[in-house]
Amino acid sequence: MQRPTNGKIFMYRFAFAAVAAATTALAAPALAQDAGATIMGNDDAAVGAVLSNDGTTIVVDTGSHQVPLGSDAFAEREGVWTLNTTQAELDTAWAQIVADQEAALAAALVVGADIMTSDAQALGTVEEITETGVVLTHADQPMELPLNLFSVSESGALIVLADMASIMAALNSAS
Repeated sequence: MQRPTNGKIFMYRFAFAAVAAATTALAAPALAQDAGATIMGNDDAAVGAVLSNDGTTIVVDTGSHQVPLGSDAFAEREGVWTLNTTQAELDTAWAQIVADQEAALAAALVVGADIMTSDAQALGTVEEITETGVVLTHADQPMELPLNLFSVSESGALIVLADMASIMAALNSAS
């Protein structure tokens, strides 16, 4: 399952920090890696291609995964952008992070769990979990949000990957 790679999804940044630290070579300018650029590994083989770069998070497509990395994980060597890892190591590490996150989400997403927004506001309580969404109560009103909007915070709390203003705007436009 490919997880979203939006730069606002801090859980991915947090979870990937350990891998990024292990892959950090020399600091590189934040906007140096352009979309489409090939990133080479420490084995001199291609790791993947840059999908996007927002100045802080660079998404690399390895062919198996779309991996968000901090811009400081990259180094430039003779005009070529590199990571201090191989494609196989990066794919293995990312697959483990995704599996760990999915397990943490499965443990946290239970009826009765409190839900926080990405801007740390209480959204409501899980009332029901369906195949496609989560029914919750917010201000005595039921609402259903898609499953792919849920994650866990650094502390293991259940969060929705949107801020309160965005959720309320979407609800108001739907009614």
